[in-house]
Amino acid sequence: MKRQASILSPLIILFSILACTSIDCPLVTTVRTYYVLQTPAQTTDTLRDTLSIRTFRANGSDTLLLNKGIGLTSLSLPVGYTTPEDTLYFIFKNGSFRAVDTVLIKKENIPHFESVDCNARFFHRITAVRSTHNAIDSININNPSVDYDTQTVHFHLYLKSHD
Repeated sequence: MKRQASILSPLIILFSILACTSIDCPLVTTVRTYYVLQTPAQTTDTLRDTLSIRTFRANGSDTLLLNKGIGLTSLSLPVGYTTPEDTLYFIFKNGSFRAVDTVLIKKENIPHFESVDCNARFFHRITAVRSTHNAIDSININNPSVDYDTQTVHFHLYLKSHD
């Protein structure tokens, strides 16, 4: 019995090594956009309101992307790949102040192939962004290329003062 175990162990290790492919799928596979809150003087701002962000899925159900963020200077949101335009609802609350802004992000969905062993992925090129202006003063594209890079700032978000 011990002899069989000593022969099987190296065979199991050998088959495990041969079964793996040489191309590894990435561990971080979520493609996200990164927003930085800015002041008109191009310095980082801090959100004084409570912010929640919602969107709707292709099947019509809504999804909460950010729940009651407070004191934020930046935020990161996933990008959809089923439609050419993402619609986000930014909900601001602070005491009696409540505002909802709609942000529309138009983009090209670019299929990204890594290996037949990996799931299908999409990168994106942002072509336009627009919003309503209840609490958001403006939103600008800083870098239109959206991929796995988590350090790239894609949008500068300028908020109105409502003190």
